[in-house]
Amino acid sequence: MRTYWSKRSDEDLKHRVFQALEENISYVRENVLGVPASYLDDKVFNQDASFLKDAPYISTLVQNPNHIGCHTLGHSESFFKGTQLLEKELIDVCSVDILKAKPDETDGYVASGGTEANIQAVWIYRNYFIKEFKAQHDEICVLCSEDAHYSMDKAADLLNVSIQKVKVDPHTREINDLEVGAAIAAAQLSGKKYFIVICNMMTTMFGSVDDINAYLRELHAAKTPFKLHVDGAFGGFYYPFSNDNSILTFENEHISSFTLDAHKMAQAPYGTGIFLIRKGMMRYAHTQSASYVEGDDFTLIGSRSGANAIAVWMILMKNGPFGWKEKIFILQKRAEWMCDRLSELGVEYYRNPYSNIITIKASFISSDIANEFGLVPDNHVKPNWYKIVIMEHVTVDKLLPLIERIQS
Repeated sequence: MRTYWSKRSDEDLKHRVFQALEENISYVRENVLGVPASYLDDKVFNQDASFLKDAPYISTLVQNPNHIGCHTLGHSESFFKGTQLLEKELIDVCSVDILKAKPDETDGYVASGGTEANIQAVWIYRNYFIKEFKAQHDEICVLCSEDAHYSMDKAADLLNVSIQKVKVDPHTREINDLEVGAAIAAAQLSGKKYFIVICNMMTTMFGSVDDINAYLRELHAAKTPFKLHVDGAFGGFYYPFSNDNSILTFENEHISSFTLDAHKMAQAPYGTGIFLIRKGMMRYAHTQSASYVEGDDFTLIGSRSGANAIAVWMILMKNGPFGWKEKIFILQKRAEWMCDRLSELGVEYYRNPYSNIITIKASFISSDIANEFGLVPDNHVKPNWYKIVIMEHVTVDKLLPLIERIQS
């Protein structure tokens, strides 16, 4: 049973958003003197434009609420309490209705993207190990697969911790116990004692999904402390709907946090990643020096546009849970159709059966064809693979010309 997520009409969406904006401060109606912000410059963005009364997202963008802080923790900047409440509802939808958390057992916020959300996770767990285990920076290690997003390297660099990568099978893109064990052993040999583990839920290049149990078996065998984060930047709004039996949910007690990216499969504006984590862990990112912020700040980004959260909330509520399931079902069928055509042509490719990413071996695609159809390589210098991503606009009518070009 869905707890927070239900399909809403256009009128209901407008009513809820405009009601939330009424509950925020108004730079026009109220005498607001101490906030270092304002509405968008009205010499450029006309607040009296007639269409705004029917445009809740654009109205939110113009009114410019600041969603600094983490609103699931209870106390935030009261100036923007109306739209913050919708962000909190969005976090509940993602945590409970999509990723099967129990109500009121997670925190989270709308980040600037998957990269920030992944760095937020590593930041929290680094601080957790330092505070609770008296760990030194050079004893902490990010453990992830070779196919993990580059934000893991960025996080390790920024936070002054090591990174150890697990080899993947070049054909199946899978990790296995042997390679996970070897990576842990190599890290331990160089003095690593505490592991921040990243499990991929659809990688950016291949759409591959890590075997979480391979990590868990080897981590337990090594008797080493760890925290486990799932990077669902691409798969968070897809994989839970394509695979009804997914074990990458909050029902798995070993998973502490998730990254989702609404500006990919949810078709939200860029700058809308989502970070979710179990209650009690956000405190390890508490920036106490942000004393002028009501409710303090626990996020990497600090100030952020409330309009991004409203956009994602509206998208999910407009579709509803069953509409979203249907959307993913259609994309799955398109991906299956494309794979069938590639197989008929003898073209070698990789696709996880629950994914909408099809990655073709570069030897079967000329660079001219790749450029013509906007296929993305794994390496722009010397490509080994080119990928197709079956998005909303990638219909069979648009896939068919690629098949015809490969045939010619």
